[in-house]
Amino acid sequence: MIALVKFLHIAGLLCWSAALVSLPFLLHHYRRARTQSDFTEYRLITHYGYIAFASPAAVVAISAGTVLIFLADVYDPWLLIKLAFVAGMALVHAWLGHLILKSGETGGRYRMPQPLIALALVIPQIAVILWLALAKPDLAWLADLLPALALEPQGGSL
Repeated sequence: MIALVKFLHIAGLLCWSAALVSLPFLLHHYRRARTQSDFTEYRLITHYGYIAFASPAAVVAISAGTVLIFLADVYDPWLLIKLAFVAGMALVHAWLGHLILKSGETGGRYRMPQPLIALALVIPQIAVILWLALAKPDLAWLADLLPALALEPQGGSL
């Protein structure tokens, strides 16, 4: 069971990462679409790439990863850092969706920021996530940097 969930998690993460790397290139390439046919092609490729590929891959990666945490009973510090970087990938994902939406709603008149900024944001995150997942480094020393108050239960109810 764990092997199947791990396969789904890795496949989802790879597909999601590929989408987050390719979508900025598509946005950059088509941002100067002048003819209606160019703009229609741009809308179809970016919209379906985001809606039908990137978003489902993100859901599969995050869902399988969440199930894997509980199946494998992993609660190490590297996992918390990995989850923070996954949240960063989700923010880049949302920003790319915003760019696709705004460029489509305005008929190509939206003054889009440089979409290749997303590459500078997402590639290091992907690299750190892969490194953390594969190396599983011992990051227990990070707990020493936290104040003692943050490491003790406070006795309050949830």
